[in-house]
Amino acid sequence: MQSADETTWRVLTPYDPREGISLATAAKRAGKSDTTIRNWCQQHGLGRRVGGGVWIVSQVALAMFLDGDMAALAAYHAGDHSRSEVARYFERFGLPKPKSSAFRR
Repeated sequence: MQSADETTWRVLTPYDPREGISLATAAKRAGKSDTTIRNWCQQHGLGRRVGGGVWIVSQVALAMFLDGDMAALAAYHAGDHSRSEVARYFERFGLPKPKSSAFRR
């Protein structure tokens, strides 16, 4: 059973394939196994299954997690990409910051 936080995580939302990386690529970046990355995706909201299929990892969320930047990760999970601590991770990877209107429910 997922916690309330897990059910509200907005990971790779809106979906932009430029933000996503494979489990294998994420594992290499983190120096961990694919299984560990998959577990981290589930436990810490670092990625999601796209279309119910393969796991895609947010390179933005992974970097926040590896940097220990839990405040930025929490803002990312909430869909608050306008905060400077989140925006800098998008900039770090040369990704456009999603438009704030994309986060309306």
